[in-house]
Amino acid sequence: MTQADLTASTDRPFEALTRAQHGRRLLVLALPLIGSNLAQMAMNVTDTVMLGWYDVTALAAATLATSLYFLIFIVGAGFAWAVMPVVATAAEAGDPVRVRRVTRMGIWAGMIYSAVFVPPLMWAEDLFLALGQEPEVAAAGEAYLRIAAWAMVPGLVAMVMRSFLSALEHTAVLLWSTLGMAVCNALLNYALIFGNWGAPELGIRGAAIASLSMAVLQALVLLVYALRRLPEYDLVRRLWRPDLDVLGQVVRLGVPIGLTSLAEGGLFVATGVMVGWIGEVPLAAHGIALQITSVAFMIQVGLSQAATVRAGRALGRRDEAALRMIGQSGVALSVVSAGLVGLIFVTMPEPFVAAFVDPGDPARDAVVATGITLLSLAALFQIVDALQVMALGLLRGVQDTGVPMVFAAISYWLIGMPAGYLLGFPLGLGAAGVWLGLVVGLGLAASTLLWRFWSRSVRIGSA
Repeated sequence: MTQADLTASTDRPFEALTRAQHGRRLLVLALPLIGSNLAQMAMNVTDTVMLGWYDVTALAAATLATSLYFLIFIVGAGFAWAVMPVVATAAEAGDPVRVRRVTRMGIWAGMIYSAVFVPPLMWAEDLFLALGQEPEVAAAGEAYLRIAAWAMVPGLVAMVMRSFLSALEHTAVLLWSTLGMAVCNALLNYALIFGNWGAPELGIRGAAIASLSMAVLQALVLLVYALRRLPEYDLVRRLWRPDLDVLGQVVRLGVPIGLTSLAEGGLFVATGVMVGWIGEVPLAAHGIALQITSVAFMIQVGLSQAATVRAGRALGRRDEAALRMIGQSGVALSVVSAGLVGLIFVTMPEPFVAAFVDPGDPARDAVVATGITLLSLAALFQIVDALQVMALGLLRGVQDTGVPMVFAAISYWLIGMPAGYLLGFPLGLGAAGVWLGLVVGLGLAASTLLWRFWSRSVRIGSA
């Protein structure tokens, strides 16, 4: 099925589609999103690998700096995520003016957020020192952020454009543009970090320049595409004009989305800290297993994004029957895909874990053994994580974000985190116990969020 087929499909009433057809449209919409998410992850891996080749201090500093940047960026990205369901609903209702207004105010919200949070990143050295980092690492981390922090501005614009294009089911451009960025990022890193091809050797600053350049380029590519291929929305028309009512809606939807993402991201950071208390080998195995599961999780993120769009379109038609079929299809696709990945993790974990460890490392056998245990547990982890992110996607599609934020935060931090500590330490299960705590927290989140969707949020009929 082509992009043109998908666009044309919006002319057909949702009632004309069977559950299987809804599932196919959801999957076709999700595949480019999954690919673009994987390409984005490849960019991050490229940065890590090249800085690791350059200098251990540069790698440590960049890891520290990008962790801080990510935690701040992910909250601001909530405004961009909020654009997706509202644009999908407005487009389905035949309201191009509202599509333009929402997208414009999504950009405004991102710019306001950047104006508040970019300046403090310019002086991050004192924060890093207060966190007990080595002075050399803290200074290099600040040097990186003094350049890379500005990527938040074009980065949030690009996120808004991704949401706009996803909502209108123009997802192929997201895949191909991100793949292109991944290649350009690798080449620019190679030139600027190491001083190749006549470029100056800039080390960690070179990586920061590459990240900033890619953010600017992606924002421009997506904006130009939208203006050329979707001129009916005239996105830059009166871009400077405030629209306080719509801005308020974007903020009301976006803040809970951003805080939910922060709560989940913070949960994984905290589990890493707890595993670090156990020892270096478990922490290394935890990092490897988390890296592998993060790649697999991109499948679920893409499916969730597609579910947000399709649910938003059902909301635009006030078509509860279609929304129910979309929800059923989304849950089924999540369970099947997560189950297949989990089966691979259970039956053949060793090659995946071993690929991350130097064969000559004295601790290799211990790291691989622990990693195999964690990856086997990740089979359970995959299912519950897939269900909770699909539930969040469906709820965002019908613009229900406040209560889900509360459910998620309670599940992650009041249940999952204490469960991980109890199982890992007092009950003596170590890193495996911490991961079981993740399963408990994410499982509760999946249960409560799905209950919220099926018992309340799915009821969008006009009656």
